[in-house]
Amino acid sequence: MQKNPPLDYCEVTPSAAITPSAHGWRAKCLQRLVRLDLPVPQTVALPAQTVRAIAAGHTLDTRAILAHFGATPLVSVRPSPENPDWGGPGTVLNVGMNAGRHMALVQRHGAEAADALYLRFVQSYATHVARLDPDMFDDIKPGPKALDEALRQYEREMDEPFPEDPAQQLSEVLRSMARAWEGTSARLLRQAKGAPVEAALGLVVQAMAQGIGQGLSGSGVIQFVDPVTGLPQVTGRYLGNSQGRDALKKTEAMYLTRDPRGPSLEDLSPEIFGQLAHHGAACRTRLREEMQIEFTIEDGQLSVLDAVKVQRSARAGLKIAVALAQDGIISPEEAVLRVEPRALSELLHPQVDPRGARDVFAKGIAASPGGAVGRLVFSSPAAQASAARGEPCILVRRETAPEDIRGMHSAVGVLTERGGVTSHAAVIARGLGLPCVVGASGLRLETKDKKLTAADGRVFREGDLVTLDGTTGEVLAGAADMLAPALDDSFRTLLGWADAVRDIGIRANADTPADAAQARQFEAQGIGLCRTEHMFFDEDRLVVMREMIFADTSQDRAAALARLLPMQREDFVQLFEIMAGLPVCIRLFDPPLHEFLPHSREGLRELAEALDKPLSDVTRRAEALAEFNPMLGMRGVRLGVVLPEIYAMQAQAIFEATVEIAKKGAPVVPEIMIPLVSARREVELVKTHIDAVAAAVRVKTGVQFDYKLGVMVETPRAALRAGEIAQHAAFLSFGTNDLTQMTYGLSRDDAGRFMNTYVQQGVFPEDPFHILDVDGVGELLHIGAERGRHTRKDLTLSICGEHGGNPESIAFCRRQGFDYVSCSPFRVPLARLAAAHLALADRVDNRKFGTKS
Repeated sequence: MQKNPPLDYCEVTPSAAITPSAHGWRAKCLQRLVRLDLPVPQTVALPAQTVRAIAAGHTLDTRAILAHFGATPLVSVRPSPENPDWGGPGTVLNVGMNAGRHMALVQRHGAEAADALYLRFVQSYATHVARLDPDMFDDIKPGPKALDEALRQYEREMDEPFPEDPAQQLSEVLRSMARAWEGTSARLLRQAKGAPVEAALGLVVQAMAQGIGQGLSGSGVIQFVDPVTGLPQVTGRYLGNSQGRDALKKTEAMYLTRDPRGPSLEDLSPEIFGQLAHHGAACRTRLREEMQIEFTIEDGQLSVLDAVKVQRSARAGLKIAVALAQDGIISPEEAVLRVEPRALSELLHPQVDPRGARDVFAKGIAASPGGAVGRLVFSSPAAQASAARGEPCILVRRETAPEDIRGMHSAVGVLTERGGVTSHAAVIARGLGLPCVVGASGLRLETKDKKLTAADGRVFREGDLVTLDGTTGEVLAGAADMLAPALDDSFRTLLGWADAVRDIGIRANADTPADAAQARQFEAQGIGLCRTEHMFFDEDRLVVMREMIFADTSQDRAAALARLLPMQREDFVQLFEIMAGLPVCIRLFDPPLHEFLPHSREGLRELAEALDKPLSDVTRRAEALAEFNPMLGMRGVRLGVVLPEIYAMQAQAIFEATVEIAKKGAPVVPEIMIPLVSARREVELVKTHIDAVAAAVRVKTGVQFDYKLGVMVETPRAALRAGEIAQHAAFLSFGTNDLTQMTYGLSRDDAGRFMNTYVQQGVFPEDPFHILDVDGVGELLHIGAERGRHTRKDLTLSICGEHGGNPESIAFCRRQGFDYVSCSPFRVPLARLAAAHLALADRVDNRKFGTKS
């Protein structure tokens, strides 16, 4: 015969054996408040084991529990899961209310107050315990007969009078709350918030502090920091003759501190306000956290019912963590761990104020964080014109192409109808620090008519004002309220603490001097990827680039490139100066040449005029350069082998910039990276040309310099043959964007159309362009790293794809012994913090298992 499980409970005292895992966070928090000598009403805690038994139908001696609260008990019942974020059933107040207790309250506080308390309990019990339709009380008119009518309605629906026995009431409330927690909907809801399947619920039964009385009586909440900024500020509300959190719902609630807008608790009772301030300071120091205190005042006597961690924005969370560490309440390492790396995106960019109204007309993929307000434009020339007028604009495209880069530079935000998190628009926007929403498939874009139509039928035209929220993926009509970036002393302090503990390098992907300056601001340890092709899209360079493409001979190509040489050299001089001796890894020219040509007939006609060539010749050359699959065509190292003049010009520009910087007394060792390598022989050919250029520059200038030559591993074959390739490479940098694309056979620009379905149906656990696929692509990285270092012990290993700023990917790189990761400048702070989290987690694990770090 199976025994009934023990249905135990305990009174919350300083020495009671209460744990968060058994009794939940609220019970443990109340015990801590009791230990701080705060005026907490008498409380009994029911552990999760007891609550589960109640849900299964076992009975608890509720009379014994109520005996803790005197002859005429009046209590509340509150949920206490292990983690407050998991939610739980609603609190039930005034359990124990019956005709006798009601009469006593009438004599003490008057009929109106007593009726209000009893009516509140009847409605709460009927809705949450008896599971009656709350609409049954809608027709009850406020007034002296409201309570009698509510009791009649209950009896009519239940075929029995409202229960008078406090023990029966408490038993039913406990049973209802326990079963509500075990329900399917509640389980799914909390699992969506990260709760494990077996998550359990504790309950606390607490003596009611009435909040009504002849003297000063009421309830409220108070906290001592602003939830959005994290700055010290008393916030909250107080409402006379009320219970629970009524003060937050009622417009007639008063302020806490003295305020010219109306009366305050501080005016009514400076003494009680002072007590609350003292309790808040005690909680901050002893609980090591900023807490929101729920309190009740009954006839001038203060009671603290509960304290919860202040809900906060990311910027407030960072500010609070740093302030606690600077005050010696927590350690700097704990402050670092309290800030989630991904939360930093809110601090780096302007953000849409979460407190404002949001008129959302479109939703897509949040591809680059931050918010921006601007007028709609539908082409890059329109964006440039808008910027020239000093008008912020949002660039809208079906999908962006390399020729849109100038327009993206001119816009304050980018919206595309197609694309995913690694599409062209997303990658470039993250690099520029622009908010970006991609894959907004609910929009219908009509570029010729310069308008877009939302899913709800609203039409927006060029010049209309909108707000782009790249953090949530939403597009809002009109101008929303904004918050400025929060790159203040607290931000720099926290990341300084993070740098002190992390053990992997963090570099930035930076293509221009502006990118490099941004990388330095975010304290990147150098440039891990400089994509030189982005330097050729400026108007003056694009013309020369097209002349080179249309040159018929090697000499003509070299002549055109000679005009680009001083421009490239100046670019590299600026990069070297900005990075001030930090390493700079420059990727040689990568994209197919057709990307530099116009795509429209009108554009080709203009190009023919500029080159003084027949339109037919220009069209023929453009068609000859077109490729069926340009991502796998004549690009990367293949250009360097077939058209060596391009790489020779770039190498000369790099070395001449190196000499110029050396003459200024700041020597650098540039790192030159060959893209899209598949075979050792490709590296040998390019290395021969570059070595020859280096020798020529040394002879010409009389200045000696060093450089490092490395390979960008973007093809599966390069990873598999890394042992051979490493014979001629000082470093291997894994370009995980293209490597993922080629490993999966997926187009990163088109995968967004079906990726959500694939993830939802379990084909892929995550979007592999967003989270590094450690099983497939990761195995190629492992093989490449292992074989490369087997050949060359001092081989430097890194990743420079978009995964470089992803915490999960950084964890993989640390395990593989990589030297650094590189990501877009605005992801550098996230990567620095994520690397610190991983290092600190290893310290904890090492201590746990008795190993040395």
